[in-house]
Parts: sequence; structure tokens; C-alpha cells
Amino acid sequence: MLFADVRGSTPLAEQMSAREFSRLMNRFYAVATDVLVQSDALVDKLVGDEVIGLFIPGFAGPEHPRRAIEAAEMLLEVTGYHDRGGPWLPVGAGVHTGPADVRVVGGADGVLTDFTALGDGVNVTARLASQARVGEILISEAAYTAAGRDPGDLESRQLELKGKSERIGVRVLRVAG
Repeated sequence: MLFADVRGSTPLAEQMSAREFSRLMNRFYAVATDVLVQSDALVDKLVGDEVIGLFIPGFAGPEHPRRAIEAAEMLLEVTGYHDRGGPWLPVGAGVHTGPADVRVVGGADGVLTDFTALGDGVNVTARLASQARVGEILISEAAYTAAGRDPGDLESRQLELKGKSERIGVRVLRVAG
């Protein structure tokens, strides 16, 4: 799972008109969904200042954890983190792998209201994204190990996540110009 979140969107929105902010967010949604679709993710949500992509093994393939990490890197690249002038939007991301119940949820009558993923893994991914700094991707040790990536010299952190009883180990991937 990949959650990417715009950092400081409230003060950013305060500095511009609603129309300008809407254009900026729509630009973000467009590049983010393009990256997710190209990476064989299912776009779960565009909500507020965040995009959520699901890398379901039956859809994204057996290397879904690696694809999620690469998509997070690509997402930061397309928002300008490798550009000389810097990013056009402050973004941080979280990547985690684990069980999730992916389904249609809705009213008691069985009326479709939404398609989503539920479970602890989803919550962990959301919390990682919320703690990622601008230009950072926080990758859970579970996702990093499943992706078969060499830790190299990536920073390692132990994070306390809201609502979780134990700390979670993460690798920090920074995307910068």
C-alpha cells in the first residue's frame, strides 16, 4: 500500500484562492494517479490532500512491494524532487505491505457506496505517510524486506504510530534534487 500526502496543505491553501488551490491539487491528483496506474496499482482514493494506491498481488504481480516503493519514488520525482528548482508541492509518502480486506463497502441494503481497503496494514501505511517529512518515503521493514531491497546506507528509524502498541521499524528513502 502507498499513501502520499501533501505536507502543510492547510497553510498552503490559506495563501491562495480556492480555485488556485483546487488547480494545484488537481495537478497533484493527475500526476499521482498516472504514476499509480503505470505501476499497476489500484487507485483507492483521492481524499483531501492525499492519494492512496493499493498494490494487490493478483493485479500488480508478485513483486508488488517493490513496485509500491518504486511508485513512491516516481511520485516524488514527478512532483519535482529531482528538479534543480525543487518540488512544486511538498509531499511525503508511506509504504507498507501486509494483509488488508479489499472490498466494496456500503449500506445495509447492499447499495454500493465505496471501494476500499480495511485493516491494520492500511492504518500502518496511513500513519507512516503522516509522519513522513517533505521529500521522504517511510518504508516499513516488512515492505522493504518483501521488496528484496538492499538497505545500503538508508536511515533506519523506530517509530511510535498513533494507536499502535509497538514501535514499527522503517527505512527512510529521501528523494531530493
